Amino acid sequence: MEHHSELETSGPAAGATSGPVLSLVIAVLNEAENIEAVTADCLGQLAGVGPFEIVFVDDGSTDATAQVILALAARHPEIRLVAHDRRCGKSQAVRTGVVAARAPWVGTLDGDGQNTPGDLADMLALAQAAKGIRPLVAGVRVRRDDPWPRLVATRLANGFRAAVLNDHCPDTGCGVKLFGREDFLRLPCFEGMHRFLPALFQSYGHPLINHPVTHHARLHGQSKYTNLGRALVGVGDMLGVIWLKSRIQAPVVSERRP
Repeated sequence: MEHHSELETSGPAAGATSGPVLSLVIAVLNEAENIEAVTADCLGQLAGVGPFEIVFVDDGSTDATAQVILALAARHPEIRLVAHDRRCGKSQAVRTGVVAARAPWVGTLDGDGQNTPGDLADMLALAQAAKGIRPLVAGVRVRRDDPWPRLVATRLANGFRAAVLNDHCPDTGCGVKLFGREDFLRLPCFEGMHRFLPALFQSYGHPLINHPVTHHARLHGQSKYTNLGRALVGVGDMLGVIWLKSRIQAPVVSERRP
């Protein structure tokens, strides 16, 4: 069961004849120190993509995250806030944001300032130019600015995942992704699914486009996950995804007329 409420409903679609072309979903947990800088980057770097909205999903923060977002939303109609009543995890937070999104295309970013929003402009152009079934465009961090223990843990995890799932994505843990809203909502939802989107999308017949993106050190605060915690949870998630892939039968559907 989803427990969330929308605290601010302003956005470009509310008073416009045509809605946004891109919904930027940013799941946040206790990121009050980073919100203003992340928002400024999004507003500045995505100005050329056309109408867009920023959907922040507060996953049960206990700091001033929600208050900071609401103050920004009062000045910028592109910003919306959807809040969980308790912490539900990043995958559910992303899904909540996608459900609330008003655009046909959804881009995701982390809320800690490590991603470059402008990368999504190029990713959107790639997706819109693709022929046939809508793709998943996955960001690949070409040069990571993280402590070495995390780099080692991520490399090992990516290698193991790629060998088991054969998902053809060298950096599935990157938070920068772009996909069709309706396509995402067809996927099974479980905590941890955000780390397996390439495998899940491909199981539903969507092509994968890997696109290089830039990466920065976290602006403020600390990561909410430890390397050991990621590894322990990831093993169980991997087994679940293997089972899901074996059970998914997703046909290509076309409407036929006489």
